[in-house]
Amino acid sequence: MASLTARWHRSIQEIPQLQWEELLAEHANPFYRWSWLEALENSGSVAPDQGWQPLHLSLWRGEDNLIAVAPLYLKGHSYGEFIFDQSFARLAGDLGLRYYPKLIGMSPVSPVEGYRFHIHPDEDAQDITVMMLQLIDEFAARNNILSCNFLYVDPLWQPLAEAAGCAGWVNHQSLWSAEDQKDFSDYLAGFNANQRRNIKRERKAVSQAGLVVTPLTGSELTPELLVRMHSFYEQHCARWGPWGSKYLQGSFFKRLVDPALAQHVVLFSAHRGDPFAPVAMSLCVQDDCHLWGRYWGSEEDIDCLHFEVCYYAPIEWALRQGLHSFDPGAGGSHKRRRGFVAQARTSLHRWYEPRMDGLIRSWLPRANGLMEEEIEAINAELPFRTKPPELMV
Repeated sequence: MASLTARWHRSIQEIPQLQWEELLAEHANPFYRWSWLEALENSGSVAPDQGWQPLHLSLWRGEDNLIAVAPLYLKGHSYGEFIFDQSFARLAGDLGLRYYPKLIGMSPVSPVEGYRFHIHPDEDAQDITVMMLQLIDEFAARNNILSCNFLYVDPLWQPLAEAAGCAGWVNHQSLWSAEDQKDFSDYLAGFNANQRRNIKRERKAVSQAGLVVTPLTGSELTPELLVRMHSFYEQHCARWGPWGSKYLQGSFFKRLVDPALAQHVVLFSAHRGDPFAPVAMSLCVQDDCHLWGRYWGSEEDIDCLHFEVCYYAPIEWALRQGLHSFDPGAGGSHKRRRGFVAQARTSLHRWYEPRMDGLIRSWLPRANGLMEEEIEAINAELPFRTKPPELMV
């Protein structure tokens, strides 16, 4: 049997696209596809001067047979993660430790559940997970790195990593699930009377402004449309000043017309006649089962337009396409009144300094219990019927 060789990569381009994709198979969402991660790197959106150094770990059987890969980044800050670890950074400072750089496993600037080590199905996933974590630990020790953090992990991979010593930290995000809904009327029927009237009023406000929302995807996308989307994205980020979370370069948006990416991109264009001349737009990402909301912007301040372009039109489209769920992105308590349920999201962590490791691990059970209570309290106040979410602690 051929021996195993580990390699570290400062660019995803060092790993053959075909072999990367063969490992992902049915496990991964579009945010872990080679084309998506390469577009982030090649556009300069994810790069050392942005505080993101790609540092992917691969495992090879023999010279040419890729059997596992871990998408990883060396981070000089905590922006673009949407898991707020300021308390960990403060603790490190109190202990006289250097918190950065840190290792991060996630799809950059995308708070999307699904992180895992991608392992060939013929390999023992538990053994390979243990081996790759040991390689990461050794790398961290050689380079005086304090922690490795896997964010928004795939619940199916989570037990393997926890069995190998990773500590779980629970946060939450919003999720709409189709359940037994077939169309937008079914969606509305799940709300109480007051919220049904409110949603109808909000949608009417957009139509009274003369706007129609049209979904565009695949071959309908044009370079000009994606440049326009980037402009909306920049305008929206600029509204929030230094807190605007502007991470993506214009060249990343231009890459989204590539067929491998365009098949997953859906633009919701709000327009007065020509969908290719929008006054507002949102960008979503889809696969065969799920929809994810990412970015939006508008050149006009129109009442309720954000709700229509970012929530109602995507939900209506998802129902027509037979999709199972819609993750609208991080933040926003207003999502809770529009069909979105609080769902647990787990991140997994390894700390390499014994004092810090011991303090955080002793704190986590209490913190996770409080998060469970918060999720239950949020969902108890929702103005619609829903099944209790499963908490994955």
